[in-house]
Formats: sequence, structure tokens, C-alpha cells
Amino acid sequence: MKKALITGITGFVGSHLAELLLNKNFEVHGIVRWRSKMDNIDDFKEKLILHDGDMTDLSSLIKILKQVKPNYIFHLAAQSFVLSSWKSPSQTLHTNVIGASNLLEAITSLKDDSFDPIIQFAGSSEEYGLVLPHEVPIKETNPLRPLSPYGVSKVATDMLAHQHLRSYGIKTIVTRSFNSTGPRRGEVFVCSTFAKQIAEIEKGKREPVIFHGNLDAKRDFTDVRDIARAYLLTVEKCKPGEVYNICSGKAYLMKEILSMLLSLSHASVELKQDPERMRPSDVSILHGDYSKFKKATGWQPTIEIKKTLEDLLNYWRERV
Repeated sequence: MKKALITGITGFVGSHLAELLLNKNFEVHGIVRWRSKMDNIDDFKEKLILHDGDMTDLSSLIKILKQVKPNYIFHLAAQSFVLSSWKSPSQTLHTNVIGASNLLEAITSLKDDSFDPIIQFAGSSEEYGLVLPHEVPIKETNPLRPLSPYGVSKVATDMLAHQHLRSYGIKTIVTRSFNSTGPRRGEVFVCSTFAKQIAEIEKGKREPVIFHGNLDAKRDFTDVRDIARAYLLTVEKCKPGEVYNICSGKAYLMKEILSMLLSLSHASVELKQDPERMRPSDVSILHGDYSKFKKATGWQPTIEIKKTLEDLLNYWRERV
């Protein structure tokens, strides 16, 4: 039985990946903190092996890795909400960059003939940042021009992964996922906040007003369950030292996403822009090209955006 260790296992993508790995008969380990919310893994928590640790505490990571010695490591733990990175840039950089550095240092210190794992680093399309009109769809070779502290932090973790591969032979693979959504998505993220507001309006728990940020931004969304499949294929089939885009290859205006969600409801609503939801500098378009990843793994998205949004809306209908 192969062992997998997931950092950020209680998060959105981490929980879906853990569920997939269990179904594939992996022994699944995860790192959790005392304050980690367990909601996302409650239904299958007893099948997991959880370890108390913190990405900013090197000694805890060394202890966990020495005990588990996983075949695969999926590094998903991060401060991943872009808007928060402007409000707390130092904390975002500390959490994301120091956390990645500690993980790599721990692996390097323990690497030997019995422990030589493959590590998937979850990067982000936010690393591309300012994308010029002639550069879409975006390939992995596109210049990195991040427009947020979060994007900067992810560029740094990419570079750390590459440096440790070149310096110490650590088998790192970087994936740059474009926007993901689906059931369990945190309510602060755009599709989820729309879906939650609609569900609350349907239940009469709020006024029929949808608050939103920039509806003219264009984003490439992939269902989280397709992302989980992609992450597993990354460690099974991709080449260490390479970078791979994971996306749907389709981009939608945020106003189109909101319109699709509203089409799934009978609620009559007013739309109102919320200044607090606007970013100091926003990426106008993130539209990816996943042909490199498809060539390496055969992967392609299988769940259409309308189905993803329907499942997300039903997720919130069950919870509000």
C-alpha cells in the first residue's frame, strides 16, 4: 500500500484529494493544527492518519516525515485567499514561503535510499498575473508577473522547489492550477460566496441582494474533483523539475458565472458592488492551456461548469 502525505488536508482541494486517494487504496496521512476545521473531512476522518504539525515549525515536519516516510507528498497548505494577501502580505509570505522552505528542508535532511519521495507543489495561475492580450491561452512558459502578494508567494515556492531539485535532487513537480470550485469551497471565494448568498436568499435569511466584486474579470474554472484527479496523476506520471498548468481551457466573465448560478434558482435578486470585495490590482484574464499536462498524463476535465455550480449551490442549500 502506497503512502501519501497531504499538507492542507482539511482544506478544499486537500479534502477532495484525500477522499480520492482513499478510494484508490492509499494509506493517507495529513498534517493538521489544533485549530484546523475538520468539517471537510468529517465523513471519512476515521480512515485518515492525522498528525499534529505546523508548516512554520520545522521540527514538527521532520518528526512527521521520519515517522511516515511517504511515497508521495502533496503540498497544498497555504494562505490561499488572494484578497487577504493584500490585507496581511507579511503573514501570507511567511505562511506560504517559510512553510514550503521548511517542508523542503525537512525532506532534504531525511532523504536517503529508503526515503526519496515525489512532491507535488500546488502553485497557482495567480503567478502569471499581468497577462497580455496576445499571451492567452497561457502556457507554462509565459512570463510571471504576479499582481498580488499571494501570487508573489507562489512564485517564490516554485523557485524553492526548483532550487531543491537542482541542489539536492529532491523530486519536486510544480502544478499551476487555475481557479477551482465545487462543493466544500470556502465562502470567501467568488463562486462560493455567490452560491451561499443565493441559498440564503432562497431561505429568506437575507435581503434579495447579491454583493459582488469585479464582474468583468475573466477566469478559467475547473471542478475540484477533476483537480484532485490531476494531482494524483502529477506524482504518478509527470517529470520532476517540470511545471504543468491544470485548467479547463475555457474562461468565463464573472458576470457569466453569476448568471449561471442565478439560472439555477428562482430567486429574484438585485446586484450590488461591494468596495470591500474589490482588489487593489486585479488580473483581468486567466485563461489556461493544459496541453502539456494532457500530453504527460492523458488528463482532461470531465465535469462541466454548470454541473459544478449546481453541486456548489446544492452544497450551500444544505448548510444555510
